[in-house]
Amino acid sequence: MPTESAPLTVFDAVRRAVNACDPDASSAAGADALARFEDRDEPLAGLEDPDRELAEVFGALDPQEEDPQMQMIRAVATYLAFRRDEVADSDESLIALAARAEYRGSPPEHVRAWLDERRVSP
Repeated sequence: MPTESAPLTVFDAVRRAVNACDPDASSAAGADALARFEDRDEPLAGLEDPDRELAEVFGALDPQEEDPQMQMIRAVATYLAFRRDEVADSDESLIALAARAEYRGSPPEHVRAWLDERRVSP
């Protein structure tokens, strides 16, 4: 008899986004995002406006939107708010899908450079 998996929490989505964008756990962006969301154990599906709520918190972490890694962590977490069924996709796939959704295929130059370094095509 199949059992339902636990709902994806806000922290789970951010952790998955950090793992995808910073697999070596070597960046300050990833550490900052995890620290900011560590107590967010409510289901992601329960957020009234996940895009706005995530944007507000990430906006405090990167107000000028200068850190491409932070921007992609936000994009992946936001993408998962709407496509929770893709949480187990490969890192590259998840990043590409999130970049397409967030930037409609035209990310800012600094984000595009970050994607190019990882050989991910939006």
